[in-house]
Amino acid sequence: MVKIRLTRFGRKNRPFFRIIVQESATRRDGKYIENLGWYDPLQEEPTKKISFNKQSYKEWVKKGAQPSNTVVRLLKHAKIGI
Repeated sequence: MVKIRLTRFGRKNRPFFRIIVQESATRRDGKYIENLGWYDPLQEEPTKKISFNKQSYKEWVKKGAQPSNTVVRLLKHAKIGI
């Protein structure tokens, strides 16, 4: 099964996440299929907190990819019309 989820980057006490498409059996920071965008939780401006490719997201969901609960919550909070 293919999932859309977050993978962690950044250094200690400075998290940075990528929103990726990945096989569910693969470990969190392992090989991924496609990078859909990024999320920086420490940014002050809401417009600089998230960058995301809506079109690729919609295509992957059509193909059967399941977004994680965190990704769904994050996109709703960022008010990205999906």
